[in-house]
Amino acid sequence: MDSVAFQYLPQAEIKAYQEQCLVETLAYVNERSPFYRRRFAEVGIDVSSIRRLEDLVRLPVTTKEDLQRHNEDFLCVPRTEILDYVTTSGTLGEPVTFADTRRDLDRLALSEYLSYEICGCRPDDVIQLMATNDRCFMAGQACLLGSFRLGSAIVRVGNGIPELQWNMIRRLRPTVCVCVPSFILKLIDYARAQGIDYRSCSLRRAFCVGETVRTDTHELNLLGRKIHDLWPELSLHVNYASTEMQSSFMECEHQCGSHHKPDLTIVEFLDDDNRPVGPDEPGEITITTLGVEGMPVVRFKTGDVCRHFEAPCACGRHSLRVGPIIGRKGQMIKFKGTALYPAALYDILDNVPEVTNYIVEVYTNAIGTDGIRILVGAGESPDEGFEKRLKDLFRSKVRVAPDIVFAPAELIARKQMPPTSRKLIKFFDYRVGNV
Repeated sequence: MDSVAFQYLPQAEIKAYQEQCLVETLAYVNERSPFYRRRFAEVGIDVSSIRRLEDLVRLPVTTKEDLQRHNEDFLCVPRTEILDYVTTSGTLGEPVTFADTRRDLDRLALSEYLSYEICGCRPDDVIQLMATNDRCFMAGQACLLGSFRLGSAIVRVGNGIPELQWNMIRRLRPTVCVCVPSFILKLIDYARAQGIDYRSCSLRRAFCVGETVRTDTHELNLLGRKIHDLWPELSLHVNYASTEMQSSFMECEHQCGSHHKPDLTIVEFLDDDNRPVGPDEPGEITITTLGVEGMPVVRFKTGDVCRHFEAPCACGRHSLRVGPIIGRKGQMIKFKGTALYPAALYDILDNVPEVTNYIVEVYTNAIGTDGIRILVGAGESPDEGFEKRLKDLFRSKVRVAPDIVFAPAELIARKQMPPTSRKLIKFFDYRVGNV
C-alpha cells in the first residue's frame, strides 16, 4: 500500500482498511501481550467481536498509569528481537520504556517520511536537526530515520548552541530545520547580536516539535506571530507526537491542523467518561497503534486535550486533523472557580518582553484548593508597578491573577533544565497526591 496515496482515498475506504488492521491488532495483542490478555479477560471481552471502529467503545482504555505499573507486560516479542529502546519524557509521572523491533523502526521511518512529505519537504532538501537525538528520545530518532527514507541529507547538530547552528547553516545551507519553535527566537537573537542576515539564509521551512504556533482557528498564536513578524520567510509547520503512539500528526502547507496518518494509528477523542466527542468539543487524544510489533497499545489515553477537524483539507487529504493541544489532562488547574491549563499562562508570559524566563507552580493551599505561584525571571530589578501590570494582564486574559514571585533568571534556568531532563520544564505540580 502506498502510504502517501492512502491519505487521499475516500473516508469509507480508509475506515475499511483501519477496521481490517484493528481486527489483526486485537488478535495480536490478545495472543502476545500479557497486559492485554489479562485486561480483556478481566472485563470479559471476546476481542473477535470487535470488528468496527464503532465497537472500540466496548474496550477498556489504557492509561499512563497502566504503562508505568505494568511496563514490561506490554512487551509482545522476545528481547532478542528488540533493536532500540526509547523512553517517554515523564512529563506526567515516571518515564516509560518502549522497545522497537526492526519492523517498528521501519514504521517509525515511514511515519516521519510522511511528516516531511505532508509539510512539503522533498528529497533535495537538506534538513538540520535541532532536536535531541540522544537520551533514549524517540522524536530525534524518528526525524533521522524519516529523512533517510525521504532521501534528503540531514545535519545532526542536536538541540541548543545557536553559534554551532548558524555555523552549520552557513556551511551546509540547510533548507529545513527541526526544532522546538521557541528556539527559533534564540536563533534570531544570536543572529542579530552577531550581525547575521538571518532572513536571507537558506532556511525556508521549520518542522515544529514540542510546542504549537497556532490557535484552534488556525491563526498564529503569540509565539507564532512573534516568529513570523521577525522571520516571515520561514514557513512554520506543527508536528504533534507522543512516544506511545510511535507516530505523529503533521501540518500541511495549508496550515489548518495537523494531519492524522490513518494507516498507522486509529485515533479517538474522548471525554472524562471515555465517550467520543464531536469536533466542536475538546477531547483527549486516544490512540490504538496499527502495525506495531514490540509494544502496541489499544485505546491509549495520551493525556493531551484538543479539538479536531473532520472537513476535507484544501490539500486533498481525507485524514482528520488535530488542533493545538489545549492542555494535559493531569495538569488542569481549578483556580478561584476558573478551570485552566498551564499553556494559557505560558501564552501570556511569552508575550511580555520584560520576562526572561518563568516557572508555573501549582500547589494545594491552606483551604484545600488549587493555588498558583509564578516564578518570574526579569532582566532588571522589577518594581511593584511591573508586578501589578502582570497581574492585570492575567486578569484580562484568563480572569484570575496568580501570585507572582521574582527570582534570578539564572536560578529559574537551572530549575527548568535539571541534568536528567531532555525537555525544558516550566510546570511543577506540588498538589497533594502529585508529589
